[in-house]
Amino acid sequence: MTEIEIGRGKRGRRAYSFDDIAVVPSRRTRDPKEVSIAWQIDAYRFELPFLAAPMDSVVSPRQAITIGRLGGLGVLNLEGLWTRYEDPQPLLDEIASITDESAATRRLQQVYAEPIKAELIKQRIQEVRDSGVVTAAALSPQRTAEFSKAVVDAGVDVFVIRGTTVSAEHVSGAAEPLNLKQFIYELDVPVIVGGCATYTAALHLMRTGAAGVLVGFGGGAAHTTRNVLGIQVPMATAVADVAAARRDYMDESGGRYVHVIADGGVGYSGDIPKAVACGADAVMIGAALARATDAPGKGYHWGMEAVHEELPRGKRVDLGTVGTTEEILAGPSHTPDGTMNLFGALRRAMATTGYTELKEFQRVEVTVNPALNHR
Repeated sequence: MTEIEIGRGKRGRRAYSFDDIAVVPSRRTRDPKEVSIAWQIDAYRFELPFLAAPMDSVVSPRQAITIGRLGGLGVLNLEGLWTRYEDPQPLLDEIASITDESAATRRLQQVYAEPIKAELIKQRIQEVRDSGVVTAAALSPQRTAEFSKAVVDAGVDVFVIRGTTVSAEHVSGAAEPLNLKQFIYELDVPVIVGGCATYTAALHLMRTGAAGVLVGFGGGAAHTTRNVLGIQVPMATAVADVAAARRDYMDESGGRYVHVIADGGVGYSGDIPKAVACGADAVMIGAALARATDAPGKGYHWGMEAVHEELPRGKRVDLGTVGTTEEILAGPSHTPDGTMNLFGALRRAMATTGYTELKEFQRVEVTVNPALNHR
């Protein structure tokens, strides 16, 4: 790809966000009822191609069950309030009631200082398992070695290792780093790892044996990573680069397929077909589900980046509410802005462009228009 001269001493590659691209209709159209948006990872099949982000404002044990019954996969945050407190609901109510943003950040830092309890990890996973839906839970790379045994013993079906950025070669002089390849090899459950944002980083993660790779860095609605660290990767380019890594890894490994999951920048229904068009098999959704009237955050949204005791790289944001979780995922929609019936919109986008399967839709033509109105 052609590099652009930023100045005489620096060159950079032009990259694109989902806002910069659009899907192109083809010569054929379909009936939306004939379109399948189902996807499968390992032995688990889902009617909706998404994971709910492991964020306290989005997924509680109850919400994970609701999302599972609607055809998606809710991922529990095992470092959140649900594994620190027996009853976190009063704290969630308090966080939603704070009006001053700086006060909200300070209070988040305080409540998340409570230690994580292994017995609560087992209890929360068991709550979801008892409902009969597929159970998924997430830890950061820093906490995985410490708590993974409790997670596996509790009977999790899909394990997610999620951080702002995750590498297969984390270097630390202070502590023994997590050996991802060995860890994944020794587990009996599929592991999804990320985020990553480049071809090379994704290829290394795929070589660890991961079943799926999360793509994204600093692009979520509650992130301030770009302002704090100066780091962000436009999602359309990142997903396309990681999809290219998957193609090359399939050749290298003799056909092993690793799922690419867009994690960040997916706030509206129109972002989902764009993510798939760039090569994603599924998306991870946070902000869009935080707008649900039955979400734990009651319309407020924050991630673990917001609670760091020294350098918060996120904030609590007020997104408001638009409808129930079911309405946001499957309709009917009462808004014209892409905040509801996310997957009805994906099905219609595929029908409009003549595709009936997600993997076929990855081949759809796209155009680039950086002058498009950015939200």
